[in-house]
Amino acid sequence: MTWTCPCSRSRFRWLRRLCSLVCAVAGCCSLPASRAQNINLDKPLQSIDDDITGFAYAPDGRIVYSARRLFKTKLYDLQRDDIWLQEGNGKRHRLLAGEKFIRGNAPFTYTVGSYRWSPNARLILAQLFTTSVVDDAGKTEDAFMTLVLDDNGKEIRPGGLDSVIKDSSNASWLQDNSTIIYLTEVVKPHILFSFKYMNISTGPVGPAFDGRTFLDVDYIPRTNLAIAVERDRNLSGPPRLQRLDLLAQDNKELATLDGYEGGISVSPTAKMVAYYIDKEVLEVRDLTAPNRVARVRIGLGSFQWSPDETRILLKRAMEKKSGDLVWVDLPPLATMPSAVANQNIPVSQPIPTPILHSLAFRDFAISPDGRFLALVAPGKRNLLVFPLPSR
Repeated sequence: MTWTCPCSRSRFRWLRRLCSLVCAVAGCCSLPASRAQNINLDKPLQSIDDDITGFAYAPDGRIVYSARRLFKTKLYDLQRDDIWLQEGNGKRHRLLAGEKFIRGNAPFTYTVGSYRWSPNARLILAQLFTTSVVDDAGKTEDAFMTLVLDDNGKEIRPGGLDSVIKDSSNASWLQDNSTIIYLTEVVKPHILFSFKYMNISTGPVGPAFDGRTFLDVDYIPRTNLAIAVERDRNLSGPPRLQRLDLLAQDNKELATLDGYEGGISVSPTAKMVAYYIDKEVLEVRDLTAPNRVARVRIGLGSFQWSPDETRILLKRAMEKKSGDLVWVDLPPLATMPSAVANQNIPVSQPIPTPILHSLAFRDFAISPDGRFLALVAPGKRNLLVFPLPSR
């Protein structure tokens, strides 16, 4: 039995064109019907018709997103994204007008890469990638910084200072909805980082885990805990997986890793963590029994956990690059005796299950309740929301 791809009949021109190309190359419209995903791409539950550069679900299901905005000055063409909030009822309002967001006299441009909501879903951290003109000759300088604002668009100024935390990335909130913890670069370019604190009432607090350096971190929702990959400043030792208590500044080492390529992600129940140990292999580890491990060869990409934690939804491209989405079933975790070297852990090679008819998307997210899938299309990057398909 064969089926006809519904994208070929879509009212979205980019879907029809992309469908024609994919079907011509891969023959996706002749896939067995049993492999088809039951999403009608022509009927999204929500659609934001704009040039989306980044977005994130709030704990209560609202969506904060940024839209690309270009404008000209006498000397430069600039981009400064607008930031918008879409409510659960579909209404939306602008939180920040990028053209009016000015810092000093020097021309600068920025794009919003990611967002992080506070536990009470009232405060937002927006990570900005900025390019600023630093001299009269037009020399530019790139930087990461974090903008703090509330869900009404008011800029929050920690300690009465600037609403932007300079030289910061991967910022998050502690459970008091007041303390911000973030990474700052210590070994360039973007190799090793250290932690710092900021409080919206008192301002800068100082370093956390002073003197230690980390490759990456993922924060565990509804806690003051995080799972991080630590490595010494000289890069002489192996990466080590650590459980961090961000409030007490205490830690527990979980495992020594063969390698670390990125993508660390804690599962929804915080029982497992997954990360790439190289450009091909994803390692999954039990956080309650760290010697229980599985490895799966899927290729480097960006992924999110399914609500039941039995599989991941993988975009077969890096962050902010377009790629198709596939479900990957995770193998059972096996207990590895301490005497067995990590290199002897078996690597499974599951067959990915295509989703959305093998079309490519630039960004995606599963809603906090696991019911919806939000997608950013390539080209003019609309944001579309659909029910998340089950097996």
